[in-house]
Amino acid sequence: MSLALQFAESEAKILLESLMDQERQLLHVCATSDDEDAVADAGNDLVELRLLLNRVRDAAVAQFGKRVLEFNRAAL
Repeated sequence: MSLALQFAESEAKILLESLMDQERQLLHVCATSDDEDAVADAGNDLVELRLLLNRVRDAAVAQFGKRVLEFNRAAL
């Protein structure tokens, strides 16, 4: 079973930025937590997240170009 979605470039940016932020948070837990269970859970989640992030990033860059990975908020 699969799910097909279509995103505008701005929506793809939001999704990618959110996934990358979640990746940073999970990495932080893995690097700093003394709780072995928390590190194991974060590590497992990190593997799954990276698989998803890679697929979304590849599809977004193929569709919109590398500019989809630019998250500069200066224009806001």
